Amino acid sequence: MQIGVPKEIKNHEYRVGLTPQSVRELVRQGHQVFIEYDAGTAIGYNDALYRQAGAELVSVDDLFSQADLLVKVKEPQAEERARLRPGQVLFTYLHLAPDRVQTEELLASGAICIAYETVTDAHGRLPLLAPMSEVAGRMAIQAGAGCLEKARGGRGVLLGGVPGVPRGKVVILGGGVVGSNALAMAVGLGADVTVLDKNPDALRRLDALYGNRINTLYSTGATLEEQLLGADLVIGAVLIPGAAAPKLISAELVARMQPGAVLVDVAIDQGGCAETSAPTTHDQPTYIVDEVVHYCVANMPGALARTSTQALNNATLPFVLALANKGVKRALADDAHLAHGLNVSGGALCNAEVAEALDMPCQVLSEVIAGLPD
Repeated sequence: MQIGVPKEIKNHEYRVGLTPQSVRELVRQGHQVFIEYDAGTAIGYNDALYRQAGAELVSVDDLFSQADLLVKVKEPQAEERARLRPGQVLFTYLHLAPDRVQTEELLASGAICIAYETVTDAHGRLPLLAPMSEVAGRMAIQAGAGCLEKARGGRGVLLGGVPGVPRGKVVILGGGVVGSNALAMAVGLGADVTVLDKNPDALRRLDALYGNRINTLYSTGATLEEQLLGADLVIGAVLIPGAAAPKLISAELVARMQPGAVLVDVAIDQGGCAETSAPTTHDQPTYIVDEVVHYCVANMPGALARTSTQALNNATLPFVLALANKGVKRALADDAHLAHGLNVSGGALCNAEVAEALDMPCQVLSEVIAGLPD
């Protein structure tokens, strides 16, 4: 198969779809890999390393026109969507639920679009989202701590405090992968940490790990309100796979939070968990609403691009190999978990959560796969 890896063009996105090590494995198994010039240069993967791994360096025009399978990191931007052709396979993060324009343009392209974030495993987890959720969760505390500095609009609170001074209060909404990793960082900094979740098993797991170093609370409207009103830093770490994030934090509640408090909405890729959240970029990561600092960068792990690329490739390479070795139809038919990643194919939308979020018709997944060319 001919596999193409374009250079990411989203604002300050330096990750790359395949590392030279992954390219070497694909070439070893008989595939041809095209890498766009300078695709990985920003994170130390220069063109020479890709050539040594067996890749062919090409222009973006040649890459999109020749590749059967495109391996990316972030959702295709408008100019990339315009390059897609019918039957071409796109394997990347898509996050379609809050993005009608992207969904409609992918449908119009006729491409076969497989989303990392809806691929599952035997335990119902999201193995291709997990590594970036780990990075984003840890980074959320790092980013939030910086935003608490007075010069950046924050309350001027040090999360770990100092002797004789209270620690900063961190409230984490969600005890999944993002929340657990944010928790680990917050505890490491010595913050006063409370985690809210509706899953008692998640709360038990975190309590068993951290004991009385953290507070775990079952999430209700009243509990959420009480905790947010006293928080210095709030981490939005909620996720409904494939669907838009629930709006847990109303604009009215934001207006009542402490002046200079910080909200890091990691759920922004799926629309955000606060009514006041809107996507930002690494160029301008924050804005202020009712004296509350909002950090809503939609590609947080892109700031830590080398670590993120390596972690992502560890998870995606087996699936890329399956798609390349078997072809898309057989790979999806053989692996129900990979099949869950199929969101759009040949003008059909086949992910129920995305269809519900966008109020669009949804085709039966098995029928869409059966209709793919051999």
